[in-house]
Amino acid sequence: MKIYIDADACPVKDIIISEATNVEIPVVLVTSFSHFSNAEQQSGVETIYVDSGADAADYRIMKLAKTGDIIVTQDYGLASLGLAKGCIVLHHKGFSYTNENIDQLLQTRYLSAMARKSGKRTKGPKPFTSEDRDKFLEHFKKVISR
Repeated sequence: MKIYIDADACPVKDIIISEATNVEIPVVLVTSFSHFSNAEQQSGVETIYVDSGADAADYRIMKLAKTGDIIVTQDYGLASLGLAKGCIVLHHKGFSYTNENIDQLLQTRYLSAMARKSGKRTKGPKPFTSEDRDKFLEHFKKVISR
């Protein structure tokens, strides 16, 4: 098992790395070259850089991920692909994407995109809070302990 993080905008990378390395699960950060860093990662953590193009990180994650791996993303499209491949897919706000909730999430995303395309304004995501962080930590610990 490996953990793949769609890392460009993931606010819980530090939690994932800390908890995963404690139980010796390898972590792969997939991020665009625009977020390049010379900082060395601790043992068990690998960083893969991809082009800055739309969905480049998603494509690389899907190329690398295997059934049973964990993917952490806020991208519903990537989540849908990960579920179809048999991966465990988590959102940084502390919930799992499932076959039961992904269709509704994708439909909501589509309707919001159509509303924006027709000139309407839509609300963005709510700010990430310390409660969200705590919820993710609790959920993540349960997932990796299985």
